[in-house]
Amino acid sequence: MKTINRTVGGVFREVGQAAQQIGRAFTRALSRMSWPALLASCIMMALLLTILPLALTLFAVFLLLKIAIALIAGHNASKHIHDNQEH
Repeated sequence: MKTINRTVGGVFREVGQAAQQIGRAFTRALSRMSWPALLASCIMMALLLTILPLALTLFAVFLLLKIAIALIAGHNASKHIHDNQEH
């Protein structure tokens, strides 16, 4: 009877083989690139690694700020309406 569940070792072996294939393809691509293309790709990768996290962080901060302001404004508006109805 065959088992459908793979062992943990088999999964790690498969991940290792995939990583080796990606590494070989990466080194082949690097060896074929010219020096200016390699420099341009390094600069683009550096920009992506520094600017993208900054943009995502700023987006999250401003989104949370917007939600907080909306909650405070909504609470104040409902309190103001409730106070006017009592008089």
